[in-house]
Amino acid sequence: MKPSIPKGTRDFSPAEMAKRNYIFNTIREVFGLYGYNPIETPAMENLSTLMGKYGEEGDKLLFKILNSGDFLRGADRELIEQGNCARLTPQLCEKGLRYDLTVPFARYVVQHRNELQMPFKRYQIQPVWRADRPQKGRYREFYQCDADVVGSDSLLNEIELLQMIDEVFRRLGIRIQIKLNNRKVLAGIAELIGAPEKIVDITVAIDKIDKIGIDNVNAELLERGLSAEAVAALRPILEISGSVDERLARLEQLLVESETGMLGVKELREVVGGVTALGLEAELDLDVSLARGLNYYTGTIIEVKAKDVAIGSITGGGRYDNLTGVFGMPGLSGVGISFGADRIYDVLNTLDLYPADARTSTQVMFVNFGEAEAAASMKMMKELRRAGVAAEIYPDASKMKKQMAYANAAGVPFVAMVGESEMAEGKMALKNMTTGEQQTVSAAEAAALVKGV
Repeated sequence: MKPSIPKGTRDFSPAEMAKRNYIFNTIREVFGLYGYNPIETPAMENLSTLMGKYGEEGDKLLFKILNSGDFLRGADRELIEQGNCARLTPQLCEKGLRYDLTVPFARYVVQHRNELQMPFKRYQIQPVWRADRPQKGRYREFYQCDADVVGSDSLLNEIELLQMIDEVFRRLGIRIQIKLNNRKVLAGIAELIGAPEKIVDITVAIDKIDKIGIDNVNAELLERGLSAEAVAALRPILEISGSVDERLARLEQLLVESETGMLGVKELREVVGGVTALGLEAELDLDVSLARGLNYYTGTIIEVKAKDVAIGSITGGGRYDNLTGVFGMPGLSGVGISFGADRIYDVLNTLDLYPADARTSTQVMFVNFGEAEAAASMKMMKELRRAGVAAEIYPDASKMKKQMAYANAAGVPFVAMVGESEMAEGKMALKNMTTGEQQTVSAAEAAALVKGV
């Protein structure tokens, strides 16, 4: 039988890994610049930590791990005969693979609260697993790159996170639009149209406005039990236009009777004003239909779209007020963002935005002419590596054509040749594979050339 991997998972070749590491390293560097420190949590958590945190659908998408040894020992035989999976699972499985990085982070904060200095700024770049139906752009194993700060209500955190988003995509060369909203504005809108208890129904429907259009959204709102008057009152809010400042001013007029709504507008003004004053390369947009899993967010809501590629959101996040409440530590406010590394990877591939050095690790490959020449090459390679230049030698003294073909296929930018005359001089013939230019240089000179010094 031909070996294969599970559906919804992928192998990554060295060339693909070079590209992925370029993304992870870029994000990691920016996180570090803003004072965020890395943590890691285990791939598996106790199911008691994970269950019930993602809703009924999320619980179904958790990968459960069978207990070690005789996992049927102690299981209710009647439930086995009935095939009652829901009640059997807790008896057979104590652990599961993490579904996201947020719940493990909440568990980490509660478990280590006596050691943590608040506010606590952390980032985490690790894979997560979901037993979802695999399709284009949706995988069962994928990476999340999260940054969160907990223990602070200050909107300076939101302003910094937006700067971080801007800086990451500036470095990657991706043109983006950052969409902003605020949960309090959504609550104010629900109050305004006389349906505060329907806020979740309203937001679930209006969140689809880009996909299905306003008429279909209105039909869904009526289906969800909103009155025709409420739906009619909502329409002008969803159709607010103009610049961000003009839309904020119009929202302020519309929500003047709602204390919650006005607080939301005030927070949006502060965040927008803060990032605008610092300067932003990204396009900033106010989107009153933006909800992103509303049950979770309590303040600012952030979503990022690529401007030049039709793909879903490539980064998202927002403010939450009770991250750790489910673990018995209520009232801890936080705000965070998550970069979708796999979608960013697809965008960079589509636009071919990778720098040349993200495609190969080896910068200089030495041709192998024989035992004595290889020994001289090895000495020069040691010097190059000490200077921070990645170098390798073709291991066999094969035909020159074969060795050059290897260097070409690997995308190695420089090839070094050490023959008898070069050995006598203690130098190498260094060939630039792009320009075809060749010169005889020492190891130190080669290092400077390769590094572009």
